[in-house]
Amino acid sequence: MAERQPPQVYSIAAHRGFADALVAGLVPRYSEPEFGLARLTLLLPSRRAARTVSEAFIRLYGAQEGRSGLLMPRMAVVGDLDLDEALGPLFDPLGTASDIPPAVDPAFRWLRLAAIIREEAGERFTGAAALRLAEQMAQAMDRLLVEQIGPEELMQDRVLGLVGEMSDHWKRGLRLFMVVQDRWLAELMARGEVDPADRRNRLFRMAAKKWRGAPPEQSIVAAGVTSASPLLARLLKTVAGLPKGAVVLPDLDLSLAAEVWDELGVAGAPENKDDPSFGKSDAVTHPQYHLKLLLNRMGVNRGEVQPWHRAGLASGPPERSRAISSLFLPPKASRVWAELPPEKRRLSGVRVMTTANPEDEAQAIALLLREALETPEKRAALVTPDRGLAGRVVAHLARWNIEADDTAGRPLSQTAAGRVLLLIAETIAEAMAPVPLIALLGHPLVGAGEGRAAWLERVRALELKLRGPRKGPGLAAYHDAITKLARADQGVSAWWNGVEAVLAPLLELAGSEEVPFADLMDALAAAAETLCGEALWAREDGRALSALIDELRRNAREAGAWLAPAELPQVLRDRMDMVAVRPPWGGHPRLAIYGLLEARMSRADLVICGGLNEGSWPAAPAQDPLLAPAVLRALGVPGGDFRIGLAAHDLAGMLGAPEVVLSRATRDAGGPAIPSRFLLRVEALLGEELERHTETRVVELARALNAAPQPPKYEQPRPRPSPEQRDVPISVTALDTLRSDPYQFYARAILGLRRLDALDEEPSAAWKGTLVHEILRRWHEQGGALADIARQVLDAEHIHPLMRAVWLPRLLKGLEWVESELAALEGREVIAVEAAGEMHVDGVKIHGRADRVDRLSDGTLAIVDYKTGNPPSAKRVKEGFSLQLGLIGMMAERGAIAGVSGQAAQFEYWSLAKKGGTFGYRSSPVKTDRNRAEMLPEDFLDVTEGYLTDAIARWIKGDAPFTARLVPNLEVYTDYDQLMRLEEWLGREDGQ
Repeated sequence: MAERQPPQVYSIAAHRGFADALVAGLVPRYSEPEFGLARLTLLLPSRRAARTVSEAFIRLYGAQEGRSGLLMPRMAVVGDLDLDEALGPLFDPLGTASDIPPAVDPAFRWLRLAAIIREEAGERFTGAAALRLAEQMAQAMDRLLVEQIGPEELMQDRVLGLVGEMSDHWKRGLRLFMVVQDRWLAELMARGEVDPADRRNRLFRMAAKKWRGAPPEQSIVAAGVTSASPLLARLLKTVAGLPKGAVVLPDLDLSLAAEVWDELGVAGAPENKDDPSFGKSDAVTHPQYHLKLLLNRMGVNRGEVQPWHRAGLASGPPERSRAISSLFLPPKASRVWAELPPEKRRLSGVRVMTTANPEDEAQAIALLLREALETPEKRAALVTPDRGLAGRVVAHLARWNIEADDTAGRPLSQTAAGRVLLLIAETIAEAMAPVPLIALLGHPLVGAGEGRAAWLERVRALELKLRGPRKGPGLAAYHDAITKLARADQGVSAWWNGVEAVLAPLLELAGSEEVPFADLMDALAAAAETLCGEALWAREDGRALSALIDELRRNAREAGAWLAPAELPQVLRDRMDMVAVRPPWGGHPRLAIYGLLEARMSRADLVICGGLNEGSWPAAPAQDPLLAPAVLRALGVPGGDFRIGLAAHDLAGMLGAPEVVLSRATRDAGGPAIPSRFLLRVEALLGEELERHTETRVVELARALNAAPQPPKYEQPRPRPSPEQRDVPISVTALDTLRSDPYQFYARAILGLRRLDALDEEPSAAWKGTLVHEILRRWHEQGGALADIARQVLDAEHIHPLMRAVWLPRLLKGLEWVESELAALEGREVIAVEAAGEMHVDGVKIHGRADRVDRLSDGTLAIVDYKTGNPPSAKRVKEGFSLQLGLIGMMAERGAIAGVSGQAAQFEYWSLAKKGGTFGYRSSPVKTDRNRAEMLPEDFLDVTEGYLTDAIARWIKGDAPFTARLVPNLEVYTDYDQLMRLEEWLGREDGQ
């Protein structure tokens, strides 16, 4: 009987650089004089890994003089579920295999699972919630399938015995998972299909059986595969046992002491699931745990693994691997740190960089990368899971005309093409609300071409007309604005008709409770292409969007999926976030920006590990929403902590580079950030040597780069316009502003500046007051029921239904009080409503509008001002403010209001606000029988005139400065606070 061949398993140490060291060793071992490496098959985990290895071949041959070209090996992909990548053609040629059923489309599975969830869970899940849960359930099914755990194992005693101890939500989740999985598997059987993970397992099993029975003549090397799924491990075991086979593992620590290796527990042995050390969290988070799990499932002892003695072009010092091994020692073994001499604590070439915030971190990293590129042939890479940090670094590098591509890509939802579709979905969901509609019409891809300038002018003009509280749903609310715009631009109507033709079909969908998902996608695609043209699909993001739309509408139609239009934006955003759009080739050839998955197998001369904070690197463990952690442990499925070990392994691989910078910011967008547990280990290992390894030069340089001279202290504004500029009229409501905050009067009346309302702004008191005045004006002039007139005005203004429902009952109560109060007054006659008037005082025009003027029985006048809130107090009048009623009284007595003459004897505020449990009350700023005001009615106009003439003399006719916040404690409007730079001077000792 032939002696068993020892498994050919190798490990490339972290300091050697996996891809470059692999290639350096493959060439002498497997190249043939006439065929090169053409007879070698490389099994790689993903297409990205194949791209990395191809680049390594190019670097190797580019660095050697006089060498001719080489026939490269065949690279087959075994698939990486983390990267959502399928098997390569070696295992699944053209997606078919004779004895294995085809895989179901993942999008169809997602939609069908959501439908089954809704049928089983009833009203507990809406469409969006069911779809989100369906995606999580599909991931859970894949995890179980990868571990070869069938649905029957959920019924075993070790799982059912836990049910009684679980919380109710875990019980409901487990029950729902089992029911949905059972129904789904029955549907799959009827369709003659299997889950993608199941098909992957079957293909691995078939390949292993085939190669064991008839070993291939060509050489097969599996390289960089670290997934420990049982059937993939069995396949790797088969490859390692082939006469011309080998398995090359990345960063397996062969120098780790045996007792430390044993401390990692009984990783992966199914028969040891009851062992106390199985799945221990401190072991699972170790960077070698998943490799031990893989070796156990391969049936290979660590002692059988051989070192790969070739090094790559960017290899680090050999002692680096020993330092990395010491760095990640498990808890018990890490006690030796206290006894390590200084020379063994040094991580030569490793620096720690700490910045104050993410912006400083990005600037410092960009400087490091730029410095590295100054050295010829030096390669540099940033590795970070923080896509925001990566984006900021790319932007900083662009300042120096360095083009850097983030190979991790961007979510489709954050690209230009993806954003168009999301904006259309939001426009449908919000029934043509102004914010998403204006954002859609102003999108760079919409209306692009020769007429882009005119298109944007009309969009901006429409936006100005729509500012303020939201109108009612639908397109009718926009017609008034378009009619007004058409007076100045005759082409607006034709432009809007074209826009409305696109939006009208979408509005029909918006009014439905649920619509076939496929119909929604058809409508979105049609509207997007009409608005953007073919430019929508022209770039890489457009091609990714096209593929997503086709996938969704094809499978949605087959699955019979329905969705409420209001939930469409969230569903689309969730799905788009799963699609990464990667840039094409064209970035700097010696610079790379990687995510953690993309960085595997890659290497550079300088590697910067950015964003080393908890929650980022490592990411917070995600918990399965349906299967309790105890259930997963009982089934032998690695928990969320398993990914912490993978993140640790990623960092260990990066630490092998010649130069390494470990970077973090002490704060993030949410506040103080906690340093990564991995970084804390580095600092603890360095001990007293930490200061020598701290990078401060670049941090200071980054701060200096953005440093600007200290600006001079901004003084309290005191503008002094010329006499010609001061010659402006004063409105009856502006006297208060002129006396309390002259700068605001200057900005509004002299500079002509007005605050722009925001789109969808909350209804303000001024806006409500304008509507109330219009209602009362119509009522006084037309008569009839006040409530009916109120509804007519609200209808004409297209008030949003929500605003109408909230405000109308309170408004009607206040209006009822006005109607009853006026009817109860005897001896009073309303002689003027919303009457304009103007007079001249000291040569200055004073203008305003009287809300109402009544003739009393003795022939004198009552000046009435309507308020929707609380009226000014008598104290303010005494202080010389809130003089609007006095100024209207002066106009009335001087005959400056048409149809009004006589002596002003009463001054009243009629407030519609609630007081004492009822709506509506009257008050007066002067003394009456019902208040405690000190100022007598007969003195009010004289006092008002005195304050008016004083203000005219000082600011209009005089040369007094228009000082900002002259009376700082008085409550005023804040529209001009930013213009006066209030925060820069208010409260300073010299600011008074």
